[in-house]
Amino acid sequence: MIEARAFKKVLASSSAFAAIALAMPAWAQTTAPATQEAPAQAAPAEEGEILVTGSRIRRDGFQNPTPLTVLTQQDIQNTSPTNNIADFVNQLPQLAGSTKPANSRLNLSNGSAGINALNMRNLGEGRVLVLLDGRRSVGSTIYGWVDINTIPQALVDRVEVVTGGASSAYGSDAVSGVVNFILNKKLEGLKIEADTGITTYGDGGNYSASIAGGKSFAGGRGHVLLSANIDHQDGIFEVGNEREWNHTGYVRAENPAWVGSTATTPGTTNNRYFTTLRNVGASNSTPGGLITASAGTTVNALRGLYFGQGGAVNTFDYGTFTFPAFTRAPGSSAPSVTQNGSWQVNDSGTRIGLMPKDDRWGVFGRLSYEVADGIELFAEGSYNKQKVFFNAGPNLSTGITYNTTGCTTVPVPVTCNAFALQALGASRLAGVTSVTVATTAADLPFRAIDNERKVQRYVVGANGDFDAFGKAAHWEVYAQYGRSDVREQLRNIMHNTRMANATAGAFAPAGNARGYTVGSIQCLINVDASTTNDDPNCVPLNRLGVGVADQAAINYVLGNPYRDQVLEQYVAGTNWALTPFATWAGDVSVSIGGEVRKEKIRGTVPKEYQPVITTTGTTNAWSVGNYLPFTGEYSVKEAYLETVVPLGLGLEFNGAVRATDYSNAGYVTTWKLGATWAPIPDIRFRVTRSRDIRAPNLNELYQAGTANSDSVRNPLYSSTNPANGPQTFGYSGLVTGNPNLRPEIANSWNIGAVVSPRFLPGFTASADYFRIDLEGAIDSISAQEIMNRCAEGIAEYCAAISDDPVRSTPAAPYKLIRSQPFNFVRKLVRGIDFDAAYRIPLGGASTFTLKGVATRYIENLSDTGIAGQVAVNTVGTNGGQASTPTWIFRGSATYESETFSATVTGRGVSAGKYSATGIECTTSCPTTSTTSVYQTYDNNQVSGLFYVDLNLTQTVPFGGNKAQFFVNVTNLFNRWPLLLPETGLAANSTYSDMLGRQFRAGIRISLK
Repeated sequence: MIEARAFKKVLASSSAFAAIALAMPAWAQTTAPATQEAPAQAAPAEEGEILVTGSRIRRDGFQNPTPLTVLTQQDIQNTSPTNNIADFVNQLPQLAGSTKPANSRLNLSNGSAGINALNMRNLGEGRVLVLLDGRRSVGSTIYGWVDINTIPQALVDRVEVVTGGASSAYGSDAVSGVVNFILNKKLEGLKIEADTGITTYGDGGNYSASIAGGKSFAGGRGHVLLSANIDHQDGIFEVGNEREWNHTGYVRAENPAWVGSTATTPGTTNNRYFTTLRNVGASNSTPGGLITASAGTTVNALRGLYFGQGGAVNTFDYGTFTFPAFTRAPGSSAPSVTQNGSWQVNDSGTRIGLMPKDDRWGVFGRLSYEVADGIELFAEGSYNKQKVFFNAGPNLSTGITYNTTGCTTVPVPVTCNAFALQALGASRLAGVTSVTVATTAADLPFRAIDNERKVQRYVVGANGDFDAFGKAAHWEVYAQYGRSDVREQLRNIMHNTRMANATAGAFAPAGNARGYTVGSIQCLINVDASTTNDDPNCVPLNRLGVGVADQAAINYVLGNPYRDQVLEQYVAGTNWALTPFATWAGDVSVSIGGEVRKEKIRGTVPKEYQPVITTTGTTNAWSVGNYLPFTGEYSVKEAYLETVVPLGLGLEFNGAVRATDYSNAGYVTTWKLGATWAPIPDIRFRVTRSRDIRAPNLNELYQAGTANSDSVRNPLYSSTNPANGPQTFGYSGLVTGNPNLRPEIANSWNIGAVVSPRFLPGFTASADYFRIDLEGAIDSISAQEIMNRCAEGIAEYCAAISDDPVRSTPAAPYKLIRSQPFNFVRKLVRGIDFDAAYRIPLGGASTFTLKGVATRYIENLSDTGIAGQVAVNTVGTNGGQASTPTWIFRGSATYESETFSATVTGRGVSAGKYSATGIECTTSCPTTSTTSVYQTYDNNQVSGLFYVDLNLTQTVPFGGNKAQFFVNVTNLFNRWPLLLPETGLAANSTYSDMLGRQFRAGIRISLK
């Protein structure tokens, strides 16, 4: 029913794309007949020709029923927004929610900050298969995501994007599709490229340079190919006032008139949240510290005082609106946001990173030799290194308690915090026993990500052509090894114990055991009555003010946790393409092959950076980055068969089946059934139905644990049956990987048509409906839900529960619960892809080309099956990386002659909701509580995006060769990002251009 209603809406709204397709187009999916080859053996195209793959079949004129988008080298050169190919590929509307440097700055403890990992259909980076010349690449993170930065960009001939399930042809993980980077392996001559760029604000400087050369030898039987590249991006570590969009005070605020409700107490009719206010800022902390509470004779007497330059005491002006309302009442909370007044004092919207400092180096080499007619041996290797340094935000701390007992007595006892007395004075502290402070810590350096990755990949193999069954046939065998050495490095991270010790400063009393000068400020642990808690390295840290901290104290409280991980991949495979027989309608083509693969991970973490885990809980030494190493491996064996059978009358069948056996997850079969039908040359219909899989990754299988303690409800409790146990159980939870995970299984449909009207030469258009139904998707589950599902009799959940023999009693068993990932989520993604292209000859060698591509997303649902949880459609929501805009589109218009080209590109997303579960109302709002899935807003709408880019290229003679000078302007009109009503970085960093207008200029030289 949901699908039927949504589909009707799509049919109504999709007519709008007719204008989009021509006015602002992009790349066209392949629609005209082309030479089809297996990806692993694709030869370089001749001038003006694209050899399209997207299948393992090798046959002239084959049209794959699975939609395929081809991005040519010319597309990359003319319309790429940056010198990183990942930014170009991510502009395809089929790619949604990808992880990239701009949106991964807060991925502090999982090592993915700074990478470029593709996400198709917003189903997750792990559900799209990234290939290099049809073969896998080793992952760059614990999740197995392939970093596009490791692709040798100087040699990329084209990028093929297969949208739709392709596991039967390519293997595990191709649930949402395949992105295959095809290299020009027969390059002759030398290619040199260099460019440099900067933003309109004078920051974000970048440069890149690459050289690639190829040469045949031994009469053309051998060929050598080499390339090298260097890329640099300056970091942007603050959002200054020049980027006004982050300083408008566009922040979500709670409505003080809203009253939460329960099942028995109706709420008010007011909305809970405001998003229409401006000049709103955080009022829960300040750069030098804000007093949020105080205890003593008059509770909260000092609430609202904050510390400025040199420790100066100021009064925070809570303006015209606050939430919660300002009060000094006992037990009340301090305001978290305020409008007007001192709304700009908090600096969390300034001291935040926009772009990492990124340095990349890479080399690639390939050698091939035809040892006999039709038999070629080849070997290739690559090495890539990347260092990423990023501002992950200030060392924010809340709830810092300063003991002020005895601060008004003389001599001052050690119970009085010396820094509090120094800043506030004895008169303010009269009758005050403690103050609670929150700070964004302007004196401390920002938390930094300083990751380094080294990725190696080596391939050896042989391929050749031969005659079989009277037809040409092709074979290939290969073996490859990949390795990623990853250092997940954090810097300037607070050590919890040392920070507490340094904050608790006291005046050294007379006769102190360590002989400190009387009245000097020392760490309390070193001057109190106990000698067992002393730390001679402790240096007291003044956190009350700006410009007051001692560098030695900063060095004492901050550290640099890290984890080293090694990921390894071993692969051996073979592919054979044959034409064994023919029917009355034509040749039957067959491709068969197999692959064996092993994935491994091992890691090390110095003891000082690991949490201490016991059965009673986890003690974290650091504010973030409490790393644990883990080790594991699995292997897989696969065999496949793919065929194309012509049936006549323009009808052609394409099918594939793959048998896969995992060492840890068992056997699974994937398959594809597809057909194309061209009743007339002007139109071709296509359909595929496939079953695809994603295997659990190394992190899901083998992640090391963290622990917690709490209580859970007994779902079998009965007041009349004591044998079912008590009403609640105490438990210790250990979060670990789950080696018993099964592969996720997806059932997919693709239905579409391609139109190439003969009466309009040069025009093609296509539309394809897609539906991906993923069952048994892997996700983590709470301890309570593990108990609930065990009560339902599901054995795998019961296996995660045991009784603690030490802490259990007959009347009150104490549970040990392993909180693991399980196969329990169902995901449904649906939508329609549109594609159009029109190439118009202008006379001579000049052409004008319009291209357009757009996706209308219909549904993106995650259903956990957990009672009380609602499956929410995130399509039409622009609130973050996990949500998907209703429309994503890109288009270009290109004029091209023999010596000059100009391309204008338009790209963007449609407007949408801020929250997928938001209800827009101001009166007569539904009754909700703070725990309700759906919350009410006065305005739940946020804008869309439309950016314009410009590329100009001039070709000039260069000796007997050619050189190209190019200028690229991204975000030509310096449009703002898609703003969100949030503190900190108030923008959707996944779909937005965060830097503003950017200029890039460079040169390409080709020497034959």
